[in-house]
Amino acid sequence: MNGIERITQRIAVDAQEEVNAILRKGRAEADEITSRFKAQADGERTALSERNEKAAAEREERLVSMAQMEARKVTLAARQEMVEAAYEKALEKLCAMPDRLYIDALAGLLAEASMGGAEEAVFSKKDRERVGQKAVDKANAKGKHIALSKQTADIRGGFILKGRNVEVNCAFETLVRLQRAETAGAVVRTLFPEQGAKTPLRKASAS
Repeated sequence: MNGIERITQRIAVDAQEEVNAILRKGRAEADEITSRFKAQADGERTALSERNEKAAAEREERLVSMAQMEARKVTLAARQEMVEAAYEKALEKLCAMPDRLYIDALAGLLAEASMGGAEEAVFSKKDRERVGQKAVDKANAKGKHIALSKQTADIRGGFILKGRNVEVNCAFETLVRLQRAETAGAVVRTLFPEQGAKTPLRKASAS
């Protein structure tokens, strides 16, 4: 029995040492695997964090750019509206001149626009009744031969001068639009001094 017990004990001891070796090896491999995966996870987490930070920064940059663009659009629209209002105010003032000044202005334009020969001045219905004949008479006093047309035009002020083969549009809204092409820059600089000599907001078509 003693011999068998010793052999059995020896086998048990040897087996325990083998088990312990296997366990040590397993724990070492487990530690190595754990460390490797932890390093990989840390790396992926860092990369993800960097990507997230970069994506967040890029998104913030895009949002800021969009906000700035929208602000420029709003500012431009507001300035354009002010320029439009300035020319509309000018047109209103032209049409609202006192009769004496209005007649003088119309007579001067009639004389300048006249090409000679048989011509007719077409006014708005209101202006024909109010100042038409007086303006024509004053222009004819300068050597012109213009008749007051029985027709009227759908215009706010000024007139349309009709000759045999030519028609001259001197409606005030047309003259203001034509002048805008030449004066828009000055108007913008007057309304917005901080803009300096920058390009006018937009020029209206002269057609």
